[in-house]
Amino acid sequence: MSIERTGRHAAAIFGCAGTSLTAEERAFFRAVDPAGFILFKRNCEAPDQVRALVADLRALVGWRAPVLIDQEGGRVQRLRPPHWRAAPPARRFAELYRLDAVAGLRAAWVNARLIADELADLGIDVDCAPVLDNPVPGAHDVIGDRALGDDVRTIAALGRAVIAGLTAGGVLPVIKHLPGHGRAQVDSHLHCPVVEADEAALGAHDLPPFRALADAPFAMTAHVVYRAWDTERVATWSHRIITDVIRGAIGFTGCLLSDDLSMQALDGGLGERAERALAAGCDLALHCNGDLAEMRAVAGAAGTLSDIAADRFTAALDRRTAPDPIDRLALMAELDALLARLANERG
Repeated sequence: MSIERTGRHAAAIFGCAGTSLTAEERAFFRAVDPAGFILFKRNCEAPDQVRALVADLRALVGWRAPVLIDQEGGRVQRLRPPHWRAAPPARRFAELYRLDAVAGLRAAWVNARLIADELADLGIDVDCAPVLDNPVPGAHDVIGDRALGDDVRTIAALGRAVIAGLTAGGVLPVIKHLPGHGRAQVDSHLHCPVVEADEAALGAHDLPPFRALADAPFAMTAHVVYRAWDTERVATWSHRIITDVIRGAIGFTGCLLSDDLSMQALDGGLGERAERALAAGCDLALHCNGDLAEMRAVAGAAGTLSDIAADRFTAALDRRTAPDPIDRLALMAELDALLARLANERG
């Protein structure tokens, strides 16, 4: 399929290789007009540099394309000191919530609002957070302290607070990883997880946080096989899981992204990976590593947004708002005080 501009954005979101764009990347993005871009640590050296990169990406495609980043806090944050704040991992808010629910919710909101402030300052307007996966004992720690707790009520409540904090700061959230990555015994970046739990267990334990926050604008699939629903295909490639579970049982109606297609949980060429994700029902194919040859293959297979995907994508972007003003120093002090309560309790 041709990757030339057709009047509708390509059904893909792409990364780039470094802190500025090469001539080849410029030509590729200008021709393809992707639905958006995603930044990683390799792209983020200093505030002025990131602002220039974001502006350059948007100038190439000629519209306010969304720019995504994984800024969860803890071990998954692409913006780090000395230029940006070291945000705590999600587990800290779950621990505080168990001690004092009101304090936990407030801390989660304040932290998310501060993250949004940092992102909006750079022109980044989508954060791939919150993680709504519900971990089980003995699972691989790829989720671990990224989870907002280990029970459905806590995860849903804190997830709602994170979404509220991000959106108040003009940043759209991406809930992940549907329909749940908390049971995986291996890291899907390196291997393909297979979950053997039955449908009843998944429905009671894994789905409820996503169901509670199904009104989010964006969501991301999991590269995980769930034997109860599809014995062979990961959720990203499973029409049954996307249709019956993500759109059906969970009730998600927003714009659905695949997880990163370059992850080793998937096999086959990059074009085949993108084609299978979109055929299964993903609205957008996400490719993150900045490899230009791989991006060409993804773009060639993905083509442009389908009518329904374009509607969902537009509806999600229409939810972008101007940030509410904040006193950043006051919020930072408040967050420190809230988390100090947890430290004192431990002490």
